[in-house]
Amino acid sequence: MTVNMKSICAAALFLAMACSPLAAQTITSKSPHSDAHKQLLANQTKSKDQIRLIEKNTFVDLIDDEEPEPDIYTEGWNSKLVNPFKASDVPDSKVIDVTGYAMPCPGFVTSNYGYRAKFGRMHKGIDLKIQSNDTIYAAFDGKVRLTNYEAKGYGNYVIIRHPNELETVYGHLNKFLVKPDDVVKAGDPIALGGSTGRSTGPHLHFETRYMGYAINPAAIFDFANQTTHTDTYTFNKKTYTQARNYAPAATLAKAEKENPYKPSSNTRTTYTVRKGDTLAKIAKAYGMSATSLRKLNGLSAKATLRVGQKLKLR
Repeated sequence: MTVNMKSICAAALFLAMACSPLAAQTITSKSPHSDAHKQLLANQTKSKDQIRLIEKNTFVDLIDDEEPEPDIYTEGWNSKLVNPFKASDVPDSKVIDVTGYAMPCPGFVTSNYGYRAKFGRMHKGIDLKIQSNDTIYAAFDGKVRLTNYEAKGYGNYVIIRHPNELETVYGHLNKFLVKPDDVVKAGDPIALGGSTGRSTGPHLHFETRYMGYAINPAAIFDFANQTTHTDTYTFNKKTYTQARNYAPAATLAKAEKENPYKPSSNTRTTYTVRKGDTLAKIAKAYGMSATSLRKLNGLSAKATLRVGQKLKLR
């Protein structure tokens, strides 16, 4: 019988491959190992993505907790002006959320918002009674836009911009407790009050502004009751200078009685000194401070009044 050498060699090679343990192990394990490896990599990628998502969400939560939305810090943010806005960009009407407030100080009103005939100009805020170095507080959450000094006006002052789009101004301060870009919460200490700038005695000059428009603070705050009138205030270009008043008559009477500088409705321009009069008593009766009355009449701190002496009231 003739033997085909090629057939024998092929058969031997087939038997060797079929019986080899290494060859069998490689063939049967390659696919499962590859699948397991791919699954492990997929799980690792999924875990990393989840960790990144958790870290991202936590970071966003921290940002939201630390400071208000950044888009309000755009127009005029780096301006040194009290009013950096353009009047043409201001809407005719805007509902403003005034919840989450704090009173800037517990003092009563010593001078109202409005036109001052004596000075021939508008008083664009409200003056609140304080003692020198009393703590002044942020009225709402926000970020400090400006701390500055103006010798002929505000003295040392702070401007804070708030998420409700208001800006509040605090003037005649002795010392800053914040700096520009500081994030504050309503009720946080921001300054110590004083009498810097154009001032005749310690008081806080407090303004509430919407895109540069100086709103009458008494339209938002009920200073007699240390609260806001309502949860929202509707800004309107025709009415923003007007105060609002929802206090009962008894509360108003009490607040007026406790205010030693209540504005007088008397239109007199001079006063004749009577027996028993003092400078403080006369000043109180005509809605001004004794210092203002003294300066108006060129009197020194040690000057004494004479019966029949005429004093200027305006």
